[in-house]
Amino acid sequence: MSKFVQEFKQFAMKGNVVDMAVGIIIGGAFGKIVSSLVSDLLMPLVGALAGGVNFTDWKWTIVGVTLNYGNFIQVLIDFIIIAFCVFLLIKGINKLNSMKKKEEEAPAPAPEPKPTKEELLLTEIRDLLKK
Repeated sequence: MSKFVQEFKQFAMKGNVVDMAVGIIIGGAFGKIVSSLVSDLLMPLVGALAGGVNFTDWKWTIVGVTLNYGNFIQVLIDFIIIAFCVFLLIKGINKLNSMKKKEEEAPAPAPEPKPTKEELLLTEIRDLLKK
């Protein structure tokens, strides 16, 4: 039993698992923010532009069963906005990573080539002529 607990402890303390947990928590909070943005700001504006329509009120009742397709439309819009924001976030992170890699991979400037024997002789002659 202690081997199992030890393995679980090693798994739980890996950096990737902790990073993933933080990402899930932040993602949940981000999802709530976007849901509020859609339900409290965007959908009322869309409803006002569509003639005062409230999408959450759109329902269809069949044989005593209510299908809330207006709520589904709102959740679908939530998803599209969240997916787009995540896409932009990942695209930005990838761009930063590629810029960082380019900086790391940038070759150091090549050292100046050593002067040839002819150049050295010409330099000596020039210096002697100056004197």
